[in-house]
Amino acid sequence: MTRARPPHEGLRQELRRGTLVLAVLISLRQERYGADLIERLAKASVPIEPGALYPMLRRLEDQGLLASEWRVEDGRRRRFYRSSAAGLDVAEELANDLIQLVASLQALRREEDDADR
Repeated sequence: MTRARPPHEGLRQELRRGTLVLAVLISLRQERYGADLIERLAKASVPIEPGALYPMLRRLEDQGLLASEWRVEDGRRRRFYRSSAAGLDVAEELANDLIQLVASLQALRREEDDADR
């Protein structure tokens, strides 16, 4: 028997998808390889599946927001990623946009709460 998803679950996923790019760009201020990045994000309560992360990393690199290089570490060949200067600028801009958006949403909620009283 298939369990039906609540209608808001799709909306939650859309919201999350947009913030994941920002979380990745911020987390890659320090150089990391994929599994390390997944662990870092999980510790920050921003879990991401490898199947979502690696295509995102390729896309962000194609957009010039990340740089990467292959290296051997601990006897393993790994690809290390880091936000480029453009990626850092975009992360800063997106973070400021998000902060402003959250403030605007909080103001709307306060107005609605006041109107309900």
